[in-house]
Amino acid sequence: MQGSAREQQQKQQQQQQEARLAMDILTEMSSLLNTGLDRETLSICVSLCESGVNPEALAAVIKELRRESVV
Repeated sequence: MQGSAREQQQKQQQQQQEARLAMDILTEMSSLLNTGLDRETLSICVSLCESGVNPEALAAVIKELRRESVV
């Protein structure tokens, strides 16, 4: 049983490492594209998309919120 628990822990650590790497890549892409989105906002956007939110609708909402904040 200890081996199984250790394997699960290693698998979980690997998944966390992969998620951090993916966020690092997304953050870098966001920076290169000058989106103005910080890491936390990107993380929220990814979570929303993974939950089924339409990415194009999410982008439209973000654009509208930015327009409103300028006025």
